[in-house]
Amino acid sequence: MLITIDTQNRRPIYQQIADGIRTLIAGGDVAEGQPLPPVRQLAADLGVNLNTVAAAYRDLQGEGLILVKHGARAVVAPRDGIRQDDGELRLPLRNVLAQMVLAKMPRGEILSVVSDELYGLLHGSES
Repeated sequence: MLITIDTQNRRPIYQQIADGIRTLIAGGDVAEGQPLPPVRQLAADLGVNLNTVAAAYRDLQGEGLILVKHGARAVVAPRDGIRQDDGELRLPLRNVLAQMVLAKMPRGEILSVVSDELYGLLHGSES
């Protein structure tokens, strides 16, 4: 499972892990029903505390992206299990766009970045 941790990033590591898994699921690199690595294994692979990975898994479970059964491995939930309203989805996007505007990125560059990222999510596993 290809997840990278950026120690220079201000976001907590558990959020970076959850974001990485979210991206893999959205891009189809991790399929519905596919098991995720055990917490201990992923923590060892990433060189982080196992509680950090457990926190990421809890977040993903709370979002309905993964299913965790006590004593069993976490698996990717069926896509129909993901429930978020439009406002919940727009808020993080709005925050990132605001950061780009504050960084004085030109509108065309912002649109290009958004388009490239969307393309990567939709077609990344085919490339």
